[in-house]
Amino acid sequence: MFKFKKKKLIFFSILCFLLLFASSSIPYLRSPLLNTLKYPLSLLTLIRREAGAIIFYHRNFIQNERLKKDIDLLRNKLNAKEEVYLENARLKNLLYFKQKFSYKVIAARIIAHSPDSWSSGIIIDKGRYNGIKRGMVAITYLGVVGRVIETQEFTSKILLINDPNLGVSAIVQRSRQEGLVSGTLGTHLIMRYLPEESDIRIQDVIITSGLNQIYPKGLLIGTVIGIGKEFSGLSRYAIIKPCVDLSNIEEVLIIIS
Repeated sequence: MFKFKKKKLIFFSILCFLLLFASSSIPYLRSPLLNTLKYPLSLLTLIRREAGAIIFYHRNFIQNERLKKDIDLLRNKLNAKEEVYLENARLKNLLYFKQKFSYKVIAARIIAHSPDSWSSGIIIDKGRYNGIKRGMVAITYLGVVGRVIETQEFTSKILLINDPNLGVSAIVQRSRQEGLVSGTLGTHLIMRYLPEESDIRIQDVIITSGLNQIYPKGLLIGTVIGIGKEFSGLSRYAIIKPCVDLSNIEEVLIIIS
């Protein structure tokens, strides 16, 4: 049986060779012969391609998984480098401000946010051991952040300037009009106790007045974005956009008093 099949295979191969030779030697036989062999050859090509796909599927699958892991690793490395770059930029700004600032300051990282739903606070990684005391002011190179209200050995809690329980004596930088800035637990602050005839405008810059010993004079607080009248009609108020994005701070400077 094997010899019979082998003879048939040899005969078929010789026949194909003769047909191909004849098509190349006799021009008018070339076109009919190619048309006759086109479909069997196409079928053989398709079978070979599909067989190759099945045979190499496992190898390609493993290679694809390895490439995915390599891509994830490269993406993580790029993200880590970007994070280091951004952190270096922030620390560079803090260092420059620290060198130019006339007060002694301690740099600290924010390690947690206050869990209280009724207050707006952050926890920093410096405490009494580092010289932090209750009442000290927290700032960034952009402006006022808040005030220290609790200290532990190695951590402290800062009440942010947008908390309603925190009030800051402030003035309009342009007109020197005085008022009291407090928080709203939102993204904006409010400046109250402005006389009806007070000189305050949209885009005015608000700074600390220095009228108490807690906040040094001239620290940036924010910019006026709205002005209105109190319900009594006897005074005005101003809506302030803080200079510091309080929801997006990672490092602060504590003024040592």
